[in-house]
Amino acid sequence: MILVTNTPLLCVVVQLCLTFGFAGLFFPEKLLPIFEVLMYPWTASKRLLQVQSIAALGMALLLLAALRLR
Repeated sequence: MILVTNTPLLCVVVQLCLTFGFAGLFFPEKLLPIFEVLMYPWTASKRLLQVQSIAALGMALLLLAALRLR
């Protein structure tokens, strides 16, 4: 089975991951209220937001590598 990925959509996802990753690292106080809504049953902290931001940057790098290897 051959899987075909949509290149423009993948580029948009990479940009979103980079945007939220860097925004979470540089401006955690502005993203914390949004993160509290998304993580409703659990308490959101700046440390957790930082870990999620680093994970978003890692995901952006993996998606960029997948885009380049295509």
